[in-house]
Amino acid sequence: MPDGMSAGSLGGSPGGFPALVLNADFRPLSYFPLSLWSWQDAVKAVYLDRVSVLSEYETSVRSPRHTIRLPSVIALKDYIPSARRPAFTRFNVFLRDGFSCVYCGEERPTQELTFDHVIPRSRGGRTSWENVVTACGPCNLRKGSKLPQEIRMFPRCTPRQPTGWELQDNGRMFPPNYLHESWRDYLYWDTELES
Repeated sequence: MPDGMSAGSLGGSPGGFPALVLNADFRPLSYFPLSLWSWQDAVKAVYLDRVSVLSEYETSVRSPRHTIRLPSVIALKDYIPSARRPAFTRFNVFLRDGFSCVYCGEERPTQELTFDHVIPRSRGGRTSWENVVTACGPCNLRKGSKLPQEIRMFPRCTPRQPTGWELQDNGRMFPPNYLHESWRDYLYWDTELES
């Protein structure tokens, strides 16, 4: 922290006053999880001239020589290209499938979701984007090591590797529990307006 800045009036809340981080094109670096930096990291980036401040909180931090209002929305000065091929992770599979079971369609919390190999590994199926889907526990148990046609359980959509943009679009459907009002214009500026 530059010049020994302290939160003073922040009440010691380490998670308070996060800054929404936008890429240089003014789009969030990610929607889910939402790209957020702690107020400490945001202030440091401002001090190092790595970001532009687009919106601020009413709260300030002070050092012996400086007072700065905490940034609520910042944009990187250098553009970071998004990965063209998303990593094959549990979270990204769940995000691709909308945190819903591909068999029954029921949306569930992540702790109640699991993977299913459409073609079971015991039958030569691979662990890949094209063969792994999100399933709820009951559907996964029911399907077991059977092929979809044997048990008449077919995924609602063909599993495939998503693009980074598809995952970002899916992530916008799952906003975080807390959205500061200064973030809303930057999160939803490119969504279709209601008529």
